[in-house]
Order: sequence, then structure tokens, then C-alpha cells
Amino acid sequence: MISIKNLTKQYGGRELFSDISFDVLSGERVGLVGRNGHGKTTLFRMITGEERPDDGKIFKPNKYSIGYLEQHLNFTKPTVLDEGCEGLGPEDLAGEWKVEKTLSGLGFGKEDFSRSPSEFSGGFQMRIALAKVLVSEPNMLLLDEPTNFLDIVSIRWLEKFLRSWRGELIVISHDRGLVDSVTTHIVGIHRGKVRKIKGSTGKYYAQLRADEELHEKKRLEDEKKRRQLTEYINRFRSKASLASMVQSNIKKLEKMGQEEKLSSIRTLSFSFKYDPLRAHQIMDVHGLTFSYNGQEPYLIGDLSFAVNRHDKICIVGKNGKGKTTLLKLLSGRLKPVSGIVKTHTAALTAYYEQANTADLNDELTVEEEIARGSDSLDRSRVRGICGAMMFSGDDAEKKVKVLSGGERSRVLLGKLLVAPSNLLFLDEPLHHLDIESCQAMIDAVKDFEGAALVVAHDEHFLNKVATKLIVFKNDRAFFYPGTYKDFLESVGWDEDAEAPVPRGSTRL
Repeated sequence: MISIKNLTKQYGGRELFSDISFDVLSGERVGLVGRNGHGKTTLFRMITGEERPDDGKIFKPNKYSIGYLEQHLNFTKPTVLDEGCEGLGPEDLAGEWKVEKTLSGLGFGKEDFSRSPSEFSGGFQMRIALAKVLVSEPNMLLLDEPTNFLDIVSIRWLEKFLRSWRGELIVISHDRGLVDSVTTHIVGIHRGKVRKIKGSTGKYYAQLRADEELHEKKRLEDEKKRRQLTEYINRFRSKASLASMVQSNIKKLEKMGQEEKLSSIRTLSFSFKYDPLRAHQIMDVHGLTFSYNGQEPYLIGDLSFAVNRHDKICIVGKNGKGKTTLLKLLSGRLKPVSGIVKTHTAALTAYYEQANTADLNDELTVEEEIARGSDSLDRSRVRGICGAMMFSGDDAEKKVKVLSGGERSRVLLGKLLVAPSNLLFLDEPLHHLDIESCQAMIDAVKDFEGAALVVAHDEHFLNKVATKLIVFKNDRAFFYPGTYKDFLESVGWDEDAEAPVPRGSTRL
């Protein structure tokens, strides 16, 4: 267990949090939530000792070890086995067998041990990094956005693994489905403070909203009461017969605390602009076949389906199987080897691919780059879109070249909102967003009156949004005419039959 007492941290004059305290007790699994930039990763780095707090202390039992899986994977050794051995302690020089057993438990074959980590997909690279952490036999796991770059099958594997973990766990993730699946408690950083609850993210956010509504209600009631007391005092101050009552009210006024009005917190808030389309069907796909060399084996073979006006079709499957390629084929960015993609003549499309940030002009400001998407927008409309993308005030004047990856993705998203559309193509739109912003994206896609084709890995998103699916599985792509829940019940993922790996130290 660990105990955090009265922790305070500032960066560049901005206070991340002040005087925060909470404990993680034996066996607890905690989801650490909060908006991007509010200090979640900084808190992790203080727990591991990589950073120091400005004030306060973190207490850990003697010989209590922590394994930290960071957002950005960094491999320095030539082979998977060598990389895994980096996690061994200096006294564990003969522990190669332990690394081999852990890697095997995480799905690697013996033939993989001598391969370079760079040869593997994001999901298996995460497992290499996880193996390195596990062989150190930690009491607590710290995971910072472990689902970044993972496909849906790898995420489901990770959920099973973490549910079987017997030590303590703190996980930062924008994936609400994963957080709710693997944790017992939520710790939220909000307005520079923390609160810890037992239960799900839904319970935490509901309690947060209720508390803030109660705060505002009390503030308004107190403000009204102060106004009434002040009016009474000013009105009757000069009347001798009411002097004692006036003095009494003055004392009441002096004793009254004054609740501060809660400042607004920037969060993603937007909706896609819909261009009305009367036709029932917006796209017809028949016999779609594609490979990059034009020959077999085909990445996509003989795929047929229709897209109706209000469909929300999610494209799911392992990484590297053709999901983004399919989106490019459907949007006309690639030409098929054979087959037809017929789009209604009145269709207006919008395309978002978070990897396309290289297309942004680094020398333009956020406002100028968003305005570049349309010649017909006035400055107030552009500024409104900047604000919706969390670039209000001076932030809209920032040059694109100084923006983080997440900020650049929000600029791309802002450009998507410039023009109306009735058919959206979205490639992993939740990447780089925090939980609150992910919810804004879910609501925007659900409420869009047109059709949407979305590459997604987040099961919370899939359960909330998908009306139909295109599934990449067993080296083929097929159309599924139902929800994600229906798919899991009737078809499912083959890998779900694999046994989860329990806590590393119990299997070594």
C-alpha cells in the first residue's frame, strides 16, 4: 500500500494540485482520472521518485516495489529476451529463465525471444514492456495509458490480465470500459484536489456533478441572504429603535462564509454540422477487393454492404489488418483492385485521421490553420470553433509547431467542423483525448444526423455508438448487421478463449 499526504505541486507558476491526500490499500485497484494536463502523469512520477513534490510526502512500506509502465515505450536492446532481462534486479543475474517464463505467459513463442522488439505490433510491444516490469516482481503496478496504440483484441487481453492481478494497481486511461472493468476505486484530480470513491467512473462523475450543483445552489442561496442582510442594514442603520437588530444582522453578515463561484473548466464541446440528405441510402459497396500490390492474398476480399442515412458503422479488429485502408477505400483516397464503392451524388463527406497532423502548417496559428479549411467563414465563427476545441483566447494565437500531439489532433478535428457534412469518416477519433473529451466525441457522433464510419478500439465507444460493424477477423473482413454487444454474444473474438495471465510473481 501507499499513503499520499498533503501533496502539492506547481509547474511554471500553475498549481496542478494542492494539499491532496489519499491511500491505496492492500489489494485495491485504482483508476486515476482527470482532464489532460491536470497532473495525472506527474503524480505517477512522484510516486516512483522521478519527480519531487513541492510539499507533502508519499509513504511506502519497507521493501515495497513499484513497476511503472509509461505511455511511451522505449526499447534499447536488440532482442525481446534482452529487453525483458532489463527488468531484472542486479542480484537476479541468473533470472533469464524467469523472463522466458513471463514472456511465454504473455503470448510469446520461444522463436520470438531472439527477434527485435521493433518487429512486433503495438500490442505485443506493450507486452514486452509489461514483462520487463513483471520480472521485477512489483507490489504495485502503475500503468499510464496502456491502451495507446493497442487494438481491440489486445485491449481485451489486457483487461483479463489486470483483473487477475493480485497486487495493487493504479491505471491512467481514457478508456472508460477498461477502467471500469479492472478497478475497484476511482481517484479523480479535479480543481487541484482529489477525491477517492469506491465504484465506477460513472459513479465518480455523477457524484462530482451533484457536488458542484450543490455548491452552486448553496452559493446562490448565500448570495441572496447576504443581499437581504445588506439591504436591511443599509435601510434601517439610522433607526435607533432597530439598532440592536441592525447590529445582529451585521454580525451575521460578518460570520457568513462566502462561497467562490466555480470557474469554468475547458473541455471539448462540439457537434458535427449536418447537411440534410433525403435519400435513405448514402453508400453502396459491392465486391470490394484490395491489396497494395494488386495481387493475392488480398487485405480486403469481396466485401459488400450498404450505408444508410443514419448508420453508425464501426470498423474493428486487430492492428495491421486493413481498417484504416478500408476507410481510405470508402472515402476515395485509395482505388480498389476490384469491386464498386458507389456514393450518393448529394453526399458531403468529412475525413478525420489523427495520424495526419503532418499535413498541418507549422508556421500558422491555430486560428489561421482552422480558417484554412473554408474561405466562407468569418473570424467569429473560426474563433468559436477554436474555443470548442479548447483553444480559447490567446491559445488560438499559438503556432501549430509548438503544439503537443493531442493539441494538433484537436486542430484537425476543428478543421473537420468548418464545413457541413452528411457522411463522416473517423479514424480512431478518441486517441489523445481524456475521459471527458471522449464523452464529448461519443455524444457528437451519436447525435450526428448523418452516417458515420469509424475505426475504433474503445469498447465503451462501441457499445454507445455502433449500430452495425465491419469486422476484421481470421484474415478476412465481413459486415455484421448488429450492435457490438450482439457481435460478442453471437460471434465474439477467438482470443477470448485464451486464459488470462495471473500476477507475474505467482507464475515465476
